[in-house]
Amino acid sequence: MHALEREIYSNTWITITLLFLLFLLAILKSFNSTKLKGTVFAIFKKGFVDEEIEENYSFFSGFNLILFSFYTIVISLVVYLFFGFFLNKFIPSFFSFTVILLSVFCYLLARWFLEYILSALLEIRNEVHPFLSSKSLLLSSISFGFFILIIFIVYAFNNKNVFLFMGILLLFTRFLVFFTYNKKLIISKLFYFILYICIFELGPLFILFKLIF
Repeated sequence: MHALEREIYSNTWITITLLFLLFLLAILKSFNSTKLKGTVFAIFKKGFVDEEIEENYSFFSGFNLILFSFYTIVISLVVYLFFGFFLNKFIPSFFSFTVILLSVFCYLLARWFLEYILSALLEIRNEVHPFLSSKSLLLSSISFGFFILIIFIVYAFNNKNVFLFMGILLLFTRFLVFFTYNKKLIISKLFYFILYICIFELGPLFILFKLIF
């Protein structure tokens, strides 16, 4: 007998979701096509990241809210596919995706809120603003890469090894570029950077995983 690939998605609802993401991209382009292009390639263009940091755009601007919705859905799809490929007890369904989407949304929103509140309370907003802004911009940038990856995985090849390799490559590229953009701050505050990673990145992810399962 030949081993069968596990079916982890339904083309119907994933197709609708991807079409909705394309709709969001169309809205972003109508808002500001130049900024959208800059965001897509922010991981390769430090100049654009520096300009965005200096402009200090509000999170609650129309463009940023739609962009937040876009990468929240993309990240949720990535998590859904990852669980489907590598967790045997995970039951693939639209309901499972909805749970992941709500969890990712709450996680990202809570993390942003905590970062904003703590930086304000500790009066270090000016110092950490470049750090937090570049982190958010680079996450937005690689979400477009993940969007393309999802399309290939769903419609071209259902291969978990390719998915894992490309996913790790995108995440590693983001970390490497982020470190390069903030090298001076990170090296001078290495202990606090490690503490930040544990509290705001790894800790919430562990909690999120436990809540879903």
